Amino acid sequence: MSKNANVSINVHDNIERALKQFKKKIEREGVVRDMKRIVYYEAPTQKRRKKLLRAIKQNWIRMASSRVS
Repeated sequence: MSKNANVSINVHDNIERALKQFKKKIEREGVVRDMKRIVYYEAPTQKRRKKLLRAIKQNWIRMASSRVS
């Protein structure tokens, strides 16, 4: 994600719907994740462990989706 990511939503009538769309876009962009990463200090060993666990999870998801197809 870039530092200056612009996320915009057009609000026509339903504010609740627009808020839902906005939250989804922000989540997809990883804004919240990056904010948390900046606010809290994380030791290098924890960073490596999270990266490894994320890779394992993605691998499981990839394997599961290839079995289903």
